[in-house]
Amino acid sequence: MKPALTGVDAIVQQIAIQNTADKIFAAITSPEALVKWWSVAGKFHVTKVESDLRPGGKWRMHLIGTSGAPMSVAGEYRDVQPPTLLTYSWIREQESSHESLVRWDLEEEGGVTTVRVTHSGLTTPHLRSRNDGWPLILTLLQAYLEGK
Repeated sequence: MKPALTGVDAIVQQIAIQNTADKIFAAITSPEALVKWWSVAGKFHVTKVESDLRPGGKWRMHLIGTSGAPMSVAGEYRDVQPPTLLTYSWIREQESSHESLVRWDLEEEGGVTTVRVTHSGLTTPHLRSRNDGWPLILTLLQAYLEGK
């Protein structure tokens, strides 16, 4: 699954997950849940998530990268509408001060939820290549929620 590019500055990725929008929203916003599923052995491992889940609230994800060095991604929640919409800014703190925007749209029908992530503000090829991991992240989320 490759990320789809829309326009010049956005990556859009979508997946259907056999679970409710409520449970998926909790999995993408709960610090405890994020630590459990947002990791890949040998690539990156989330160690801690801080979250003030409200418009204007700050969030920060602490990770250990491939090299073993600590890194973090942080931002501010822009729109929080459980269980259908979550939007926040995204800054890779050790790499740059460039701020992009991540939007999660969840649409549930019959126990299956379509999860669409749009990562916009990726104005250069370098930024798009550094943030093209959304297919993997959605697969990890699906595995966590479907018990795979």
